Amino acid sequence: MTTKNTTVLDARAVERTLKRMSVEIVELNRGTDDLIIVGIQRRGVQLADRLVKMIEGGEGITVPQGSLDITLYRDDLQTVGPRPVVGPTYLPWDLDGKHIVIVDDVLYTGRTVRAALDELADFGRPASISLAVLIDRGGRELPIHADVVGKKVDVGEDERVDVMVAELDERTEVVIVPKSAA
Repeated sequence: MTTKNTTVLDARAVERTLKRMSVEIVELNRGTDDLIIVGIQRRGVQLADRLVKMIEGGEGITVPQGSLDITLYRDDLQTVGPRPVVGPTYLPWDLDGKHIVIVDDVLYTGRTVRAALDELADFGRPASISLAVLIDRGGRELPIHADVVGKKVDVGEDERVDVMVAELDERTEVVIVPKSAA
């Protein structure tokens, strides 16, 4: 059992990883035509924002960016509590025929991504949907995989991956911590 935090990526490593991911996203989509980047609330939105800025800087174009709050699409909503906190979903474009890249911080069971796919279906029928995650920790319960992965890590059942972003946490890093840590 892990008793201390293990740093997986420090702030500089997160930025390098996101730069690589931004290039992979453009390559995966064969450019930026009809590309929309959508972050999953919470930290996926901040990571998506960073990716969009990197793509725009490298390609010299504007990339539409949206956000999804999948709270009401969760298959475990009854376990969240009587008043779940719902953040904004922002998708002001017609998604039909577009190439959507969903961005999240950590891919684990696949249930968050399934909920995001369900929510996206309510907004239209994209030509394609890809998934970009900063961390893939394994442990899938659903047949979902990421198309763009920042880093794969081995995490024990007694551990969790915490992604911190400066916009919300006053620092940027990825750490593995014991599940017992608050």
